[in-house]
Amino acid sequence: MNSIVIKPLITEKSMNEVSQGRYSFIVDKDATKSAIKSAIKAQFNVTVTSIATSVQKGKTQRVGVRRVEVGKSAFKKATVTVKKGEKIGLFEPGGEKEEEKKKESKKK
Repeated sequence: MNSIVIKPLITEKSMNEVSQGRYSFIVDKDATKSAIKSAIKAQFNVTVTSIATSVQKGKTQRVGVRRVEVGKSAFKKATVTVKKGEKIGLFEPGGEKEEEKKKESKKK
């Protein structure tokens, strides 16, 4: 993916919001809303209507037999709302294959 958009955030809540046209991504901590908007528009070829961002605080987790505390790093989450009727294929079952086919057909 792009250096601004790190990966899609697939959770139960984010998948419920897909029906409303909202998609969640983990983005670079220094990314601004306008940079996120242009990256999503270029990468997925959709019209972005609004963006909500939040920084999720890093937490600790106990791991292993000795119960050693390991820190999880903080990350920035962006919830993107797209124009009604448009979709991002990553969040649809089998959507990555459909987007690859669209890109190949545009190249021809």
